[in-house]
Amino acid sequence: MVGTRGPRRYDGASLIAPDPKSAMPRYLDDAQRQELQAQRSTWRWRCEWPTWTVIVAVYGGWFGVALNARTLGLAPTIILLAVLSCWYMSLQHELMHGHPTRWPLVNMLFGLAPLAVWFPYAVYRDSHLRHHDDAHLTEPGRDPESYYVTPEQWANAGAVLRAALAARNTFVGRVLIGPWFAIAASWREAVQAVAERRWGIVASWVVHVAALVALAQSLEARCGIPWRAFVFGVGYASLALASVRSFQEHRAAERARERTVVNEAAWPWRLLFLNNNYHAVHHDLPGVPWFALGDIYARRRDAYRASNGGFVVRGYGEWASRHALTQAADAVHPFTGPREMDGPNGELALARRRLAG
Repeated sequence: MVGTRGPRRYDGASLIAPDPKSAMPRYLDDAQRQELQAQRSTWRWRCEWPTWTVIVAVYGGWFGVALNARTLGLAPTIILLAVLSCWYMSLQHELMHGHPTRWPLVNMLFGLAPLAVWFPYAVYRDSHLRHHDDAHLTEPGRDPESYYVTPEQWANAGAVLRAALAARNTFVGRVLIGPWFAIAASWREAVQAVAERRWGIVASWVVHVAALVALAQSLEARCGIPWRAFVFGVGYASLALASVRSFQEHRAAERARERTVVNEAAWPWRLLFLNNNYHAVHHDLPGVPWFALGDIYARRRDAYRASNGGFVVRGYGEWASRHALTQAADAVHPFTGPREMDGPNGELALARRRLAG
C-alpha cells in the first residue's frame, strides 16, 4: 500500500476527476463513447447516491457495532468491525478517486477517521495515485503497491526474508503476513519523511495518530473494547481481508494492459470491495464511480478479456484453490523499466517479437 516514492509525484487530477474522458478505453468506438457519456449524465451518476449510501452504511454500521459491543460480545464485535473497516478502506479508495463530490477536501473529510487504524488518508491517497502510473505498474521501486522485489533486493535478503517474500505471493501468506509488509513499509516512509523534512507527510501522520489515540481511548472507556483488540484485532484483520482483493491483482507482463486482472467475484465480495475486483476496468477508467464499473464490464466483457490478455479469474475462491500454498508469481520481478509494448506501437512491437521468436 505504501512504499518507495516513484520518480515523479502525481497531483492525481486526471486520475480522480469523475470524468470518463480522463481515461477513455482506446477500443471504444464513437457510439460506445457516447453511451458512456450518457451514463455520466444520469441522475445516479451525477448525485452518486450509491456512494452516499455506502458512507452512511459504513459509519452507521461501524459506530453502531462499537456502541453495542458489550451486548454483542468482544469476539463478534471485533469480527464485525474488521469487515466494516475493510469496507471503509474500499470507501477511502473511492474518495481519493474523486467521489462522491468534485471537491477533494470534502471527500477527504469522509476518509480521515482512523477506522482501519494503520494508514493516514493523505499518505494512502498519494501512494495509490502513484500506483496508477500504468507504464511502471508492478515494478518495485516505481509502483508503491508492487509485490515484487528487484534481483538486487533478493540477493541481499537473508533466508528468512526470502521465505517471507515467497510466502507473501501465496494466498495464505498474503492474508497472514501481507499486512505486516504494508505496515512496515508505511512506518519506514514515515521515518524517511521526518529525516527528509517532508512536513506534509509528517503532519498527516501526527493528525492520524492523534485521532487514533482519541478513538482507541473512547472505544475502551465507552464501549469496553480494549485498545489492543482495536489496533491489532480490527486493524490487522481488516488489512488481512483487504489482502484477499489485492492477491494477484496485478502481474508482470510485457504489455501494460495485460498487467491488471478482472476478477468475476460474487456479489458479497463486489460490495465489500466496491467493484474494485473489476480492476482492469478501474485502471482503464480511474474516474468512473464504483457502481458503474460492473455495467461497463458487462457491456464490454469480451473486449476487456482480449485487451488484458485473458487475465481473468472467476472469483477469489479460484485464487485460494490454485495458490493457497504455492506462489502465484515469483517474488523477483522479471524486468524493470518501461516496456516496448507500452507505447503507441506496442501491438506491432509485440507481433514483431513473437515472429522473431
